[in-house]
Amino acid sequence: MHDLTITIGGDLPVRRLGFGAMQLAGPQIWAPPADRPGAVAVARRAVELGVTFIDTADSYALGANEELLAEALHPYPENLLIATKAGQSRPSASEWVPLGRPEYLRQQAELSLRRLRVERIDLYQLHRIDPKVPAADQFGALKGLQDEGKVRHIGLSEVSVAEIEAAREVVDVVSVQNLYNLESRQHEDVLDYCEREGIAFIPWIPIASGKLTRPGGPVARVAEEAGATAAQVSIAWLLQRSPAMLPIPGTSSIAHLEENLASADLELTDDQFQFLSKIAAP
Repeated sequence: MHDLTITIGGDLPVRRLGFGAMQLAGPQIWAPPADRPGAVAVARRAVELGVTFIDTADSYALGANEELLAEALHPYPENLLIATKAGQSRPSASEWVPLGRPEYLRQQAELSLRRLRVERIDLYQLHRIDPKVPAADQFGALKGLQDEGKVRHIGLSEVSVAEIEAAREVVDVVSVQNLYNLESRQHEDVLDYCEREGIAFIPWIPIASGKLTRPGGPVARVAEEAGATAAQVSIAWLLQRSPAMLPIPGTSSIAHLEENLASADLELTDDQFQFLSKIAAP
């Protein structure tokens, strides 16, 4: 069976199948959810089912996503790690604009601390590296927050190996969150680097949804063989791909949440895993 534990930063063990809270926001991830009690129930159910890692960001619904998690789960269980991010501004509902000025990152950390009702953020991730600001200044701002005790560990998002190495000159990088799934595998080198270096790799959009998953397609065929859904096969493949992998499938539905988390019990055969790996190879 899968080894379902990964340790973040050497001191925070979490279950290796988490929950991405972004889908608990409203349309375009811009406003709070229309069904707030339903969203609260999904967050609580995730923890009931054993999730110990939840991912959010200051830009999800302009901070309302963090507030929702606090409403649903505070006071937090001792083993629950809520990771958040800063570095993406939202000038409008349709825009995501990197913003990494040090004073902005520091301000956003203070706001996240208030909204999450915590004194320290266990994992603070740079949502994007702002190309208009020296990268070392952005990493330095996070290091300053860490030195002040407001941030425990630091992660990055959507970065290359070279960018991770540059960041590690300034801070200890414990996680990387990049787009990755069966069909989007442009970050294979980053995943391999993270596995070698003991860095958690958090794939966003972990469930493949393109041509490989169409009815009658290869993922559907494996799912039928395994008595599972295509989504479960996608997640199970990730868990078997690398021990550094920490998928965070998100949903606003309790039924889909339960389906996704059941992926932890699905182990693909070697033939099924290799078949999927080869057809999806970059």
